[in-house]
Amino acid sequence: MKRTLHSPSLQRMVHYAALILLAIFCVSPIVVMFATSLKLQTQIFNTGINFIFTPTLQNYRDVLNEGGFTRYLSNSLIVGVVSTLITLVLGTMAAYGLARFRFRGRNTVAYTTLLLRTVPLAVLAVPVFMIWNEAGIINSLSGLVLLYVAVNLPFTIWLLYGFIAQVPIELEEAARIDGCGPIQVFYKVVLPLIKPGLAAASIFTFRIAWNEFILALVLTDRATRTLPVAASLYITDIGVDWGRIMALGSLIAIPPLVFTFIAARQIITGLTAGAVKG
Repeated sequence: MKRTLHSPSLQRMVHYAALILLAIFCVSPIVVMFATSLKLQTQIFNTGINFIFTPTLQNYRDVLNEGGFTRYLSNSLIVGVVSTLITLVLGTMAAYGLARFRFRGRNTVAYTTLLLRTVPLAVLAVPVFMIWNEAGIINSLSGLVLLYVAVNLPFTIWLLYGFIAQVPIELEEAARIDGCGPIQVFYKVVLPLIKPGLAAASIFTFRIAWNEFILALVLTDRATRTLPVAASLYITDIGVDWGRIMALGSLIAIPPLVFTFIAARQIITGLTAGAVKG
């Protein structure tokens, strides 16, 4: 029996082939980066993109043994974790207010939050530098945290707004009948039901705060640099130390990947639970 273009088996094969090609396309830069980090500078320029070579951990030893790595790692963790927590707290409360309370201009506020996120981060560099300098928070971790909260808050509000809007209002009304106050309803009824949304928002917020380069370069100094800014220090007048840049880039990629896999399990669990209940 011949397979036609409309046969389920052929469509499944085409579907899987497209997914495999997409996965290869997405993973290839990471593989090249990691492979390059295991080469000496001479190997990089002599072999180019070649996966047959004698690996070495010298680049990782150089990066880890330098005095500033621990400080840069600490700065990135503080900025990423603190800005993510603050953004989730403020974003959840704002999204709940937009989803549950009716007031004039509610839709305008909701759409404006998403529109603000479309502004390129590079455009904010100069005005933010001037404002932060006048406020006295330039070259400080608190200033960087405040900026990333402002940058990530609009999208977080919009994302969580959709999740909260899908929570049946009857569940909250039943909790109120049982004697729960507004705060108890929010924490005991709403938050557990929007865990997938919180996981997605935390991934988005943390990755932006962890990986962002332009604003961190403008707003930090030697003591408050983050890891992406530290990677640029290997670009000097003498040349570009690709081995150390790729080694540091590989280290930078680990926390977001781990965090994404951990939170992704929560997202998949939430989606499957909703599908079964539906």
